[in-house]
Amino acid sequence: MGISPIGWLHTLGSLPAIPLAVYMLVKYGRIAPDTKAGRAYFWFMLLGVLTVYPIAHQPVSSIVATITLAFLLAGYGIALWRPAKRLWTYVQTMSLSITVFLLMVPTVSESLRRLPVGDPLVTDLKDPLLLGVQGALFLALIVGIPLQVRALYKQRPYRDQVTH
Repeated sequence: MGISPIGWLHTLGSLPAIPLAVYMLVKYGRIAPDTKAGRAYFWFMLLGVLTVYPIAHQPVSSIVATITLAFLLAGYGIALWRPAKRLWTYVQTMSLSITVFLLMVPTVSESLRRLPVGDPLVTDLKDPLLLGVQGALFLALIVGIPLQVRALYKQRPYRDQVTH
């Protein structure tokens, strides 16, 4: 596959963020920064994002990494800010959901373009399989965020804080 040591650090360092995100989305309905899994997600995502810069071959990779970093820091930074108990919980949820999406798009793209080794499933960025998977991820994002916001609103503590 021809992966450099920093490429392996990037891949193996960010890989745990995927099952952590799935776990939190199933258990909490969102990325929960105040949990053990949430704290681990932050560090694995940070490692993955920061190691993109030295291995990025196209400018879009650095742009996506910068956007991901901004959403990651915003989502976790809100948790440190005192007014985070109010409306900011919604902003935090949306920000961290976007980080999951921004993690999955390049992960799926790279996986489909590299695996199986020697005979990858996708050889072109315009391949219908790749575009379909990316479209499904985008659909999950645009459907998932409103569902998360609705679920948060239905939880009594959040509903009371927003309406009062």
